[in-house]
Amino acid sequence: MREPTSGGIVFRFTKDRKDIEILLIQDSKERWTIPKGHIEPGETAKMTARREIEEETGLKNVSILTWLGKIHFKYRRIDKLVLMTTQIYLVQALDSHETPTPEKWMKGIKWFSFADALEVIEYEDIEKLMLIAKKKIRAGEFNN
Repeated sequence: MREPTSGGIVFRFTKDRKDIEILLIQDSKERWTIPKGHIEPGETAKMTARREIEEETGLKNVSILTWLGKIHFKYRRIDKLVLMTTQIYLVQALDSHETPTPEKWMKGIKWFSFADALEVIEYEDIEKLMLIAKKKIRAGEFNN
C-alpha cells in the first residue's frame, strides 16, 4: 500500500541574520520531526506542504522556496506493509513574531538552532535534507 505525503523543513533567520533556526514538531511518540502529512485528492505535493505546515504549526506567513527531495520509508500497519513517500520542501517562515502553535496530538513544537535540530531530528533522511537546505539557504539557491 502506498501513501504519498508532503511536508517542509521550516526555517527562519536568527535576529542577527548570521544563522538559521529550524522549526520541529514532537509527535505523539516524542520523536522530533518536520511538519508533514497526507496528500489529499486534487492537491499537489507543494499545496499539501503549505496546508500541513499551517495545520501543524499554525504558521500562515511562509514561503515555499524550493523542493529539496523525497524520502521513502516502510512501516507495518496492522496486516499491511505501507510504503510512504514524502516530498520535502524548503520553507521560510517570514514573520518572526508569528508564534507556532501545536496541534492537540503533538507533544511539542519548538524552534531549534540548526546544530540542535540536527541532534534531535529522529530521521536520518530528513537530517540529510536539512544539510542540503542549509547549503541552499547560504547560497540563496531558490527556484520556486
